[in-house]
Amino acid sequence: MWAEGGLSIFGYLWLLTILAVAAASVRPTTSDQCSAASRKMTNVKFLSQKEAQSIDEELFNEYAYSVDQLMELAGHSCAVAFAKVYPKESLERNEGAVLVVCGPGNNGGDGLVCARHLRLFGYYPTVYYPKRTNKELYLNLTKQCQKMDIPFLSFLPSEPQLVANAYNVIVDAVFGFSFKGPVKPEFVSVIDTMVKSQLPIVSIDVPSGWDVENGDPTGIQPEVLVSLTAPKLCARHFTGKRHFLGGRFVPPELAAKYDLNLPPYPGTEPVLELSVLKDKEECSTDESCHVRKPCDTKNPKIEN
Repeated sequence: MWAEGGLSIFGYLWLLTILAVAAASVRPTTSDQCSAASRKMTNVKFLSQKEAQSIDEELFNEYAYSVDQLMELAGHSCAVAFAKVYPKESLERNEGAVLVVCGPGNNGGDGLVCARHLRLFGYYPTVYYPKRTNKELYLNLTKQCQKMDIPFLSFLPSEPQLVANAYNVIVDAVFGFSFKGPVKPEFVSVIDTMVKSQLPIVSIDVPSGWDVENGDPTGIQPEVLVSLTAPKLCARHFTGKRHFLGGRFVPPELAAKYDLNLPPYPGTEPVLELSVLKDKEECSTDESCHVRKPCDTKNPKIEN
């Protein structure tokens, strides 16, 4: 039989084979893909405290976002990042018990949202919220947690070992990018207990007590950091295991104005991983390699 135009079926199939081989020869290898991804991530911008505050103000004033809307997106992102690092079945104590420590501001609100989503994901969060506010937003977030049978501690045990025995991981949602030290006395002992418990800590946006731009080598050293909107300058001093970017809500025009150079989020994910220690042989061949598994053996240096 002959195909239209005089080319035989066998000739047609032979031509398709040649084209397929040629396409495969120019397709980037896994190593090439990962190298490109790592290069792209080296340009993610680290924000100063002033820049972070300006972006927030523009989101509210120019783009008509509300505080509770951004808080919901941020808290959900943190819960998703948490679940990626600590699958429930990997947490041995008390059926996946997690302690979420919340401060009085927006970072604390992110923590309350995170706790609610962790409960929906099947974990058993407990909230310690020592300095509450009467603002309606926070009252509503608290009620939402309580209606899901999330317990609230009336005090934090002063003995760190008691905390270590009761929980698997601590979510640090005390202070965010608006923090200016020193830490107030009522939170000094809270942070001290968190550190001395020696439990893994997941910090939301900024490790609590850190200078937003210079960090704090003597303070909380989280195992996981979830940066929101874009990493803050203090994230340069993060030495933990996993660093995520969350809060997939930045309008492209705003990102361009501040030269954020945000890498693309994979699929419909609300978070992406900025850096992780991986050997080249361990890099996966799927698209997640582009954002979650850079193949360099060192964390990429992300420039300001």
